[in-house]
Amino acid sequence: MGITVVGIGGSIRADSQTERALSVVLDSARLVGAETVAITGTDLVLPFYDPMVLDRSAVALRLVETLREADGVVLVSPGYHGTVSGLVKNALDYVEDLRSDTRPYLDGRAIGCVAMALGWQAAVTTLTALRSIVHALRGWPTPLGAALNSGEVTFDAHGVPSDPAVDRTLRTIGEQVVEFALDHRSGGTQRYRAGSAL
Repeated sequence: MGITVVGIGGSIRADSQTERALSVVLDSARLVGAETVAITGTDLVLPFYDPMVLDRSAVALRLVETLREADGVVLVSPGYHGTVSGLVKNALDYVEDLRSDTRPYLDGRAIGCVAMALGWQAAVTTLTALRSIVHALRGWPTPLGAALNSGEVTFDAHGVPSDPAVDRTLRTIGEQVVEFALDHRSGGTQRYRAGSAL
């Protein structure tokens, strides 16, 4: 089928709870046939995005090229003070390098969004921020997103959530990203692009 789903998220700390959440979503995408690429931890340590600086580090070039080839994307961010972490937001600012592509920004791609914070308020506002960023980048947030309260759910060393309902939600997001990518490839979403009410 040749569908590639790119996962971006986590924190500088390797194997963080948010990175484990991302792994569940990507595992689900693999189970329904997608190839997956994870960009986490130190892969997200990028120079601050500056549109006036045209030189790109090797890590930034890898991020941009990987997103350029993506059929779908999964974004997982910790909630820092009620919004997306600076690490994830800076990575997403590099999507600006795709503005002149045939598929500009994240156009025509399904984007699964997951936020995890210590408390419901920050988890929900971070998820809302992620979805707003996706809209600004012309992506399609999946119908299901996840706001996870780390005070109520954790992931064990094998990446298994303590709440089976969370596992089902994350796996559904992975499935939706792949399903949309397949539908888009077959022309199923052209009616929205060509048309009518926005």
